[in-house]
Amino acid sequence: MVFPDKCSIVRGSRRCPSPPQFVVSVASGGDEYMVGVTCHAHKMAVSEKVLQLQKAGRIPGGTVKFEPLRPVGTDCIRADPGDRIQIDPS
Repeated sequence: MVFPDKCSIVRGSRRCPSPPQFVVSVASGGDEYMVGVTCHAHKMAVSEKVLQLQKAGRIPGGTVKFEPLRPVGTDCIRADPGDRIQIDPS
């Protein structure tokens, strides 16, 4: 999954240029639904908007969660064609 490179907040026709710092989700029952990403400056605005959408019935009711995004770096994994293993489906 690829996350947006900018905060989800849009004011008028202008999108917040800040990179996201949190994944915003709603935990409802045993399920969790991602609803966007936000920067630190817009955390409260996103929380209020999610609550409004919950009251309107447009997204599931539940607990609004903010999980910090953590950068992850990996080396590219390359496989030699000779390393492939044939699996017999029988």
